[in-house]
Amino acid sequence: MTETVREPVTLTPVLSKHWNEAESWTLESYERNGGYQALRKALAMTPEDVVGAVKDSGLRGRGGAGFPTGLKWSFLPKPDGNPRYLVINADESEPGTCKDIPLMMATPQYLIEGAIITCHAIRAERAFIYLRGEVVHVYRRLLQAVEEARAAGYLGENVLGSGQNIDIVVHAGAGAYICGEETALLDSLEGRRGQPRLKPPFPAVAGLYARPTVVNNVESIASVPSVIDNGSSWFSGLGTAKSAGFGFFSLSGHVKRPGQYEAPLGITLRELIDMAGGMREGHELKFWTPGGSSTPMFTAEHLDVPLDFESTGAAGSMLGTRALQIFDETVCVVRAVLRWTEFYAHESCGKCTPCREGTYWLVQVLRQLENGQGQPSDLDRLLDICDNILGRSFCALGDGATSPISSSVQHFRDEYLRHLDEGGCPFDPVKSTLFAGVNA
Repeated sequence: MTETVREPVTLTPVLSKHWNEAESWTLESYERNGGYQALRKALAMTPEDVVGAVKDSGLRGRGGAGFPTGLKWSFLPKPDGNPRYLVINADESEPGTCKDIPLMMATPQYLIEGAIITCHAIRAERAFIYLRGEVVHVYRRLLQAVEEARAAGYLGENVLGSGQNIDIVVHAGAGAYICGEETALLDSLEGRRGQPRLKPPFPAVAGLYARPTVVNNVESIASVPSVIDNGSSWFSGLGTAKSAGFGFFSLSGHVKRPGQYEAPLGITLRELIDMAGGMREGHELKFWTPGGSSTPMFTAEHLDVPLDFESTGAAGSMLGTRALQIFDETVCVVRAVLRWTEFYAHESCGKCTPCREGTYWLVQVLRQLENGQGQPSDLDRLLDICDNILGRSFCALGDGATSPISSSVQHFRDEYLRHLDEGGCPFDPVKSTLFAGVNA
């Protein structure tokens, strides 16, 4: 019986292909590299054909859930003569997640063109880009990109002579992580307090202003022009059978060259770390997150897990936003998990009791353990609180808050107990910093 040899995976720069060009964010640069050719092709197609092409490509949502993009578009009811909307979720907020902001800064026209094509496909005349309010530089870059597209005839009335009217509104939120949840985003966009809505009805039926609405992630919409321009079979030929295409893998932490690595889905962390120059000198991998802080952590045992939706799920975690936070042996797992949990407790909107009260108590117990003041039974108490949050909170924020805790106890229970045995954290936090040992 012969062993199947896996071919090495290489980077596939598509959205990041022209990031190194001078003023890559301008319309002139984008058009020079083939920009808006996909829009011209799409406008020559029927909306149904565009939706079908995206369905056939296998493009799945790049915001974390991985729901098929074309299928989501097809859920909208038939047009009734009243407005319908596209809302783009640019509220990138989760610890470790950092793919959409570089994309919007370097080549915002990918997002603009993708939004126009999507509006054509779902028969919408207006799209909204909901951006995290703190990133003022990105807000200004998007406003400039929209104005350039409008001046060139890609937005506004009678787009490229097609008879269609399409426009884009860039909206800056108030900086709440909960507004990354699609219905909380819609409430915020309507001027209400950002809190999740009860579903059903789903946004496809009653979304923004109670009208049919498609809500998609920045990277999902920005990938649409390449699907239309190169064809569905080209896109589905990348990645794996069920996780087609390419995506950004955001490496941060203890690698020599952190950054954005655009590669086919199914690449492994081992391959990505090699591309990033390896772990920092003299250290080895201890634990990592495959999809941001809200996904169960992996260890060095998972270096060869293919980073696609199915394989990551089968290994016990989620692909999420492909935010790969890499930690070496100098990092205290308890301290890292405490920091993440403090974030979730702070960002909980307070609408539901399990999340509001549960995240608060998770922080209290974790602080005691980190300071060596707890007792072994506190680990069971942590897991019990997690069980009372998981599946019982109003949205996925509560579920995400439990993931790093339950997985860290599973993989590093002895490290938690060591805090109690030694009366405090046995790790020196300075050793995990980049400047560790510089003065020495």
